[in-house]
Amino acid sequence: MIVTDYILAQLSINSMAWAGLTLLAMGFVFVLILTIANAKLMVEQDPTVEAILNALPGANCGGCGLAGCSAYAEAVARDHGLLGKCGPGGEATVKAIAAILGIEAAAAAPVRAVVRCSARANDKINSTRYLGVASCREAQMITGVIGCPYGCIGYGDCQKACEFDAIHVIDGLAVVDYKKCVGCGACVKACPRELIELRGMQEDPLLVIACSTLDKAKEVRSYCKVGCVGCGLCAKQVPTMFQMQQNLAVIDYEKYGSQEERDRAQDKCPRALMVYVGTNTQRETKREGISSGNENK
Repeated sequence: MIVTDYILAQLSINSMAWAGLTLLAMGFVFVLILTIANAKLMVEQDPTVEAILNALPGANCGGCGLAGCSAYAEAVARDHGLLGKCGPGGEATVKAIAAILGIEAAAAAPVRAVVRCSARANDKINSTRYLGVASCREAQMITGVIGCPYGCIGYGDCQKACEFDAIHVIDGLAVVDYKKCVGCGACVKACPRELIELRGMQEDPLLVIACSTLDKAKEVRSYCKVGCVGCGLCAKQVPTMFQMQQNLAVIDYEKYGSQEERDRAQDKCPRALMVYVGTNTQRETKREGISSGNENK
């Protein structure tokens, strides 16, 4: 009986040893197969794409219009025309990528966010009291949450979306800090009213029309103290630079006028919607001209 138990114990130990060795051998074979497969199927990284990716800031903001830095690196390696689309990288990144591609970097105006509204809290008329979630996208669903159907709602979706702390809601209006803005476009995507746009800063500061309304003068005056009333005085002063489109003054930046022409148009504007934006000292807008009746001249 003792001999039988001993033999069975030895057989059990031998079986376990062989099972362990079998598993070890199988593991080795699987590792060998995977190593060979990885070598055969591996896609080599283009050294140019890798160098471009290393030159990018790694923000993955999507401001270039692509999914992230990796996608942009691959795209710009194929299409050199995409050079300069990385807002966070700025001029230094453009020069670095141009050097990698062996091309000359053409000077390009930096792209920055522009808020096409100038109405502060006290400029907004006939707003509805809103007690819901402090979100522009949520408040947008409430009819008449602010009187103007085009203007800044002011709950800061753009501010929450910005990773660079470059836009803040001040007195009911989204205001861009141009010393921090990199033109990533996150605020543009976050605004439910689409009143923020990316604009090439061909001059700093740059004159912009800070209004988006398309309504006629009577309606505009009923909900905003500073909105464009479509008087056309700017277009009459400098017709090459200013145009009227659907009751709203717009600037043709390909025909951006001289300082004297811009001053003349701004001085004639009866509202407070022509403002200078940029990193340099901003020129004051003559808010005292509001409701002066100049639009009838």
